Amino acid sequence: MHKILCSTGALLEYGGDYHLLEPLSRLLDCDGYEFMMDAPYYDEVDGLIRYLQKSGFYIPVVHCEKSIGENISKGGNAKLSDAYEKFEINCDLAKSIGAGKMVVHLWDGATSDSYFERNLTGYDRLRNIARRYGVDLLVENVVCTVADPMKHFCELRERYPDIHFVFDTKMAAFHGQLDLLYEADYRWMWQEGHICHYHVNDYAGGYRDWEHLCSLPVGKGKIDFARFFEFIDKSGYDGLLTVEATACHDDGMVDVEMLNRQFQNIRSRISKWGSTLR
Repeated sequence: MHKILCSTGALLEYGGDYHLLEPLSRLLDCDGYEFMMDAPYYDEVDGLIRYLQKSGFYIPVVHCEKSIGENISKGGNAKLSDAYEKFEINCDLAKSIGAGKMVVHLWDGATSDSYFERNLTGYDRLRNIARRYGVDLLVENVVCTVADPMKHFCELRERYPDIHFVFDTKMAAFHGQLDLLYEADYRWMWQEGHICHYHVNDYAGGYRDWEHLCSLPVGKGKIDFARFFEFIDKSGYDGLLTVEATACHDDGMVDVEMLNRQFQNIRSRISKWGSTLR
């Protein structure tokens, strides 16, 4: 059965006070959370773990802190050592709170995919670390400055035939690649079980339109979500969907009503396709 998660990154400012999650959880109509690990949390990770364990939140997915992929891209002994040490902390967090999946930006930052061979090689070590902690590592189709995410997904699958992905609708639309999900040439992504999770966000920009690269609520951009939800139903996907639409305003207030509309919107679309296509 589909479960709709809310990214904690949609609720908190970067490195924001995670203690706010408990009062917010009483107002939100999601099924659980994808916890976004931010760099400031490394200094208080033990307290963070205790808080999340005590909260009883359903957190099946952790989003890995983003500097890890960026440092792998940059390379060099110091950067690589930092990346793998911090990745261990992310995996320990996931295991400690019962999250079985970890989303990673395998390439990120200004360096992005400029040195993709480093990322391609680095994935193997990340996967081995994650396996020691019992965590399933999911590579996200994050934006690129040199090539494109689908090209890299193909390269990763060629080298690692059992690799798992998270597919982000906004990231795909940014590169004009959302429709590739529906094409026969990319059927392997879901037929072979590579896509294990979806991020569901709208996008209002054009091809590689950096000024509009933000996570919008479903229905506030240009993505054809009727087609998308029909597709995931036909593909047999029955797993997790995470909403990342930014709800935290500059004044720190969280637009709970907008998020709850999102959850209901997505549930109604899933219900529609489930009742007419199955």
